Amino acid sequence: MTTHSHLTEVPTDLDAVIAEAPADATGALWRLTGATRGLDSNLVRLLPGGVIAEHAEPVLDVLLVVVAGAGRLDTGGGAHDLRPHVAVLLPRNSRRALTAGPDGMTYLTVHTRRPGLGIGAGPAAGGVPAGPAGVPAAPDPADGGETACLLHRVCPDCGRLAAERDARYCSRCAGPLPQ
Repeated sequence: MTTHSHLTEVPTDLDAVIAEAPADATGALWRLTGATRGLDSNLVRLLPGGVIAEHAEPVLDVLLVVVAGAGRLDTGGGAHDLRPHVAVLLPRNSRRALTAGPDGMTYLTVHTRRPGLGIGAGPAAGGVPAGPAGVPAAPDPADGGETACLLHRVCPDCGRLAAERDARYCSRCAGPLPQ
C-alpha cells in the first residue's frame, strides 16, 4: 500500500498506484497520512465479485468516486450501477453496500478526518464530564454497553473502529476485520 503524508500541492497518479499494486491486492491501495491533514482519503480495490456488506457510517459523510472497473451500490434508495467517473455522496447514517463487477472495482473515498480514539473517564452522574473534555466514557457493562475489548472491530489496515458489532470488513478501507 502507498501512503502520502506530504501531498500538499504534489499530485499523485492514482492510475500508477493501481498499476503498481499486485493484481490480487484488495482493500486500501493508497491513503492519506499525516497529523495535520483535515481529510481522510483511501483508494480501495475490490476484486471481481467482492462485497462490502451493508453498513452505515454513523459519524461522517463520505464521497465515493469510482476510478476503475464497475460494480453496484445498494442504498435505501435502491440499486445503482457504478462505473469510472461516477461519484456519489453517502450521507452519515445512510445504509450502503458495494458489490464489485466481473472485472473488480477501484474507488476513492474522501471524508473529513475522523478524530482519534482516546481512553479516559467520561461523563459522571448527571452528565457532567468526569475526565478530559471530549473523551467518551467506556460503557458500563451493567447498562448493556460494549465488551471490554473491541480489538476484533479495529481494522488492522487503517485503524478504524467498526460501528457495527457484526462487521466483517472495514467500511473505510474494505480490509477484513479480525475474527
